[in-house]
Amino acid sequence: MSTVAAVIPHWNRRDLLSELLCNLRRQTRPFDEVIIADNGSTDDSRELAASLGARVIHLERNFGFAAAVNRGVQSTQADWVSILNNDVTLNPDWLATLLEAVEHQNAWFGTGKILRANDPSVLDGTFDELSLGACACRCGAGKPDSPFWNRPRRVQFTPMTAILMRRALFQRVGPLDESFGSYLEDVDFGLRCAVLGLDGVYAPSAVAYHKGSATLGKWSKDTVALLSRNQVLLTRKHFSGQNWRPILAGQLLWGLLALRNGRGLSYLRGKVSGVKAARVLSLKDAGPQAQERVRSLVTASESQILEVQRQTGFDRYWRAYFWLLRR
Repeated sequence: MSTVAAVIPHWNRRDLLSELLCNLRRQTRPFDEVIIADNGSTDDSRELAASLGARVIHLERNFGFAAAVNRGVQSTQADWVSILNNDVTLNPDWLATLLEAVEHQNAWFGTGKILRANDPSVLDGTFDELSLGACACRCGAGKPDSPFWNRPRRVQFTPMTAILMRRALFQRVGPLDESFGSYLEDVDFGLRCAVLGLDGVYAPSAVAYHKGSATLGKWSKDTVALLSRNQVLLTRKHFSGQNWRPILAGQLLWGLLALRNGRGLSYLRGKVSGVKAARVLSLKDAGPQAQERVRSLVTASESQILEVQRQTGFDRYWRAYFWLLRR
């Protein structure tokens, strides 16, 4: 029988952690191990986690989401690893449903439908796609739940909000890239998986609920700066030699979105930080064949974004993006 460990990256917010750990106890298929990778919390999160039966890994300071996940995965011998944000809760059959789906379809990873915790009639997300503009699309985010999102499918990209993965996947692909810190490390990891032909499944009957950016805030200065920075790193790692027109369009439009939410300076600060970080980023020479493989994968993914938007209604960002590419 397969074993499953839950790995929860965490920083402060003991209230969120307490709710999640109590929620995990209600799974019909229990986790074999629960691991808290604590990024130097200054509250009593570690003591709380230990009192509720979790194993705690203490990092000296906040190294970010990627580092916490890596330490948690490295510490377990379980066959499967479930990475969970500290602000999610799961339906009682979440693990049983998702484990059956990935094993039945011989997939490397799987995710389910994620609903907004404060309004379960609205989606927080499902699967991800990636555009030629080096911007990710969290498909369904902010849209009403509907039968369209109840269709199981094979996927290349998934958010690491609530995901189940074979531990062996990290041995094949390598750990999360800690240079990203937090945000888009899951997109980078998904693209590395896709290049190797390792895909997953979207199983909508496995339902989770997400408060969303509960630690930093969706449009906080730090969140916008980190996203803006990591878009540069993602471009540097995977989009060298690609057409710069969609990249310019995608990045500028995202900047306008940040400006509209009062975070224009944070966007610029992130870009400057990203350029500096990209200069010292250690990269392997991908070569023309690998570049073409990435181009083919992302072109197909962008086509999926367009199709999903057509069927479920265009978001302003994607409407503007596809309009610009037609000019």
